[in-house]
Order: sequence, then C-alpha cells, then structure tokens
Amino acid sequence: MTIDRMQELVGQMRALAAEAAAKPGAATSATGTAASQQVDFAATLKSALDEVSQQIQQADAMQQQFSAGQSNLSLSDVMLASQKASLSFQAALQVRNKLVSAYQDIMNIQA
Repeated sequence: MTIDRMQELVGQMRALAAEAAAKPGAATSATGTAASQQVDFAATLKSALDEVSQQIQQADAMQQQFSAGQSNLSLSDVMLASQKASLSFQAALQVRNKLVSAYQDIMNIQA
C-alpha cells in the first residue's frame, strides 16, 4: 500500500468521523465529556457500508461505460474510481475483521 493510498484512507476515516460527530447523537460538551446521547453504532456502520457500496457501483458503471465507449471518460478516471472503490472495500474488510476478532475475544472472556 503506497503512502498516497494510506493518506487517502486516513482522510476517508476522518471524514467518516466528522460525519459521525456532526450527527445529533454524537455531540460532546465543551469540556470534552460525552453528551447524554449515544452514537448509534449500527446506523454509522450502515452509512459507511452504503458509501462503500455506492463507490463500487459507481466504479462498475464507469468501467462499463468506458468499455462500451459510451462516455468521454478517460482511462485514468476509470482506474482511479476503481482503485478508490477497491481501497474502500479493503478498509471495510479490515473493520469487519477487527469486529469479528473483538467479538471472539469477548466470547472467550465469558467462557
């Protein structure tokens, strides 16, 4: 993974964090302590997965348009969209792996 891709991934993570912080349930007080409302984890996760899915669908559509010669897209635009979608998918897989690992750790503690 190149530095540019890693920086792009960090940028996407920061954008998602800013989006989650902007939601009413993620507000914090001026002192930095958590507000009385909780962040809806399921909604945040669903939003992130929907965004990944949208990027993949957009990249697929661009590839089909380019291969059919139906649009004025350049090869670099198509490849860039494809790589962004791939990177987003890989990040989602890593998040899934961490969640599964955390779940297994919790289940081992209870056993």
